[in-house]
Amino acid sequence: MDPLSDVLRSMRLTGGIFLDAELTAPWCLASSVTAEDCAPFGAVPHNIVSWHYVETGRLHLEVAGAPPVAVERGEIVLLPHNHKHLIGSDPGLPPADAEGLIQPMPGGLARIVHGGGGERTHVMCGFLGNDIPSDPILAIMPPVLKLAAPEGATAEWIESTFRFAAAILAGGGERSAAVLGKLAELLFEEAVHRYLANLPNGETGWLVGLRDPAIGRALALLHRGLDRHWTTEVLAAEIGMSRSAFAARFTDLVGEPPMRYLGKWRLTFAARRLMDTGEPVARIAFEAGYESEAAFNRAFKRNFGSPPATWRRATAGPETANG
Repeated sequence: MDPLSDVLRSMRLTGGIFLDAELTAPWCLASSVTAEDCAPFGAVPHNIVSWHYVETGRLHLEVAGAPPVAVERGEIVLLPHNHKHLIGSDPGLPPADAEGLIQPMPGGLARIVHGGGGERTHVMCGFLGNDIPSDPILAIMPPVLKLAAPEGATAEWIESTFRFAAAILAGGGERSAAVLGKLAELLFEEAVHRYLANLPNGETGWLVGLRDPAIGRALALLHRGLDRHWTTEVLAAEIGMSRSAFAARFTDLVGEPPMRYLGKWRLTFAARRLMDTGEPVARIAFEAGYESEAAFNRAFKRNFGSPPATWRRATAGPETANG
């Protein structure tokens, strides 16, 4: 697996579909995912990525400060920061409040039927989320990611999966929400891969570093071995570079020195372990590469605002809160 996929799948995203919208032109909705939308699927995540899949028709999406996006049949558009946004049949239409049009339906899925009776658009709306404060992956994502409809077998698989889930939803089934949530997670990963591939030269950040053969290998080593006793010298030797050349190239591409980057990701890993498991804090500290629980506690509190055990009780489910 490539380093980017390793990192993306470590995000532990959850989610689902909460809204099925039948819209006819002219129409325009003001939208964002709320806590009430997420509640039927469990605890409301700290970070929310909203998404819309256009099953038939088309829509225009507008987010303040970003160029408008046209979304066609078979495409999915994701908003990594869940900004309030407008979706409509055409730009410039006065928006209706989506919340005021929602019709609750059995099984937790809501429905909207709205518009002026013209061209039909069918949209499925959902969310992804996790509970890592200042998630470093989401933090560097743009306001909007569009995944254009792929061709060939992949396109057929995506469309058939959405259609399958839609058919179950129409019959009152609930398992399609989980199917669509997982599909959206896979599509988010694909959208990030494509975003990275299209970044212009001169950009910085760890995503850009993944494109460089040497720095990409270094990032993969760090992410797969957080518990190793890394130094800049050791990491440079692993990839066959001098310390000075490696440190300069890593900092230039990623935007921060190797050991600062490593410290950030160790804490991100530890936070996920605190949420997902009931392992003792001391064991998680060791897995994250800290030589002592005390050092881990100090670093964690400095970054997250409270000690690990306190933070776990505030954010984790009841099965992990006592670890």
